[in-house]
Order: sequence, then structure tokens, then C-alpha cells
Amino acid sequence: MLNSEKIGNEFYQNLGKLFYAVAMADNNVRPIEIKRLRKYVRQHWLDMDEIEDEFHTDAAYQIEIVFDWLNGEEKDGGEYFKEFKEFYKEHPEKFTEPIKKLVVETAESIAKSFAGKNRSEMLAIFKLKQLFNH
Repeated sequence: MLNSEKIGNEFYQNLGKLFYAVAMADNNVRPIEIKRLRKYVRQHWLDMDEIEDEFHTDAAYQIEIVFDWLNGEEKDGGEYFKEFKEFYKEHPEKFTEPIKKLVVETAESIAKSFAGKNRSEMLAIFKLKQLFNH
């Protein structure tokens, strides 16, 4: 695997961590949030680039794979937001303005999918926007 493909896979894996952190901000990932994530992956993220994982499938599916794995483990989302933040700081070139916009849009869509955004989810999205604006 080429280094650029490795970073591309890590990019999508870290997005999975971020979206899990947003969904888990209120300590509960709901089925509608998972459904919304899958919808965004299929409608927006699959067309983002041509990067494939080691199984020759679109690397964007790594978002779902990581999200599902973390959800199965029922881990606290705060740690995964920190991991996303570290990846972002190490690879800012991966986050163009259109990518940042789609990341925020996806996170907001997940947060709004169940009875609107609650305070915890709003705070997670605020932290994300703050990270992207610095």
C-alpha cells in the first residue's frame, strides 16, 4: 500500500471516529444516527476520491467500519474526538474547504437526526468548527 493510500485510509478511519464522537456525545448512539451516517457515506463520501482499502473497496467505507466497531465497543466518544483532532493537526492538507464543509454537514446531520441537536452534540460540533477555523 502506498503511503498516500495509507494516509487516505487513516483519513476515513478518523472521520469514523469523529462521527462516532458526535453521535455518542449524549452517551447514546441511536439507530437513526447510524442510518443517517450510512446515507451520507453513500451519497457524499464515496465520490470523494479513488482511494481503496486493502480489500480493494472504496476507502470511504472505513467511516462506517470504524463507527460500527466503536459503537459495538460502546466506548466514550471524547477520546475519539481527540484522536481526530490529532490527525487533523498532522495532516491539515487533507482538509480542503469543501472537505471541512462536508465534515461539518455530516456531523450536523447525524446530530439532528434524533429529535434535533441536543446540548452535548451542539458542543461537539462547536468544537469541530472551532478546530477547523484555527
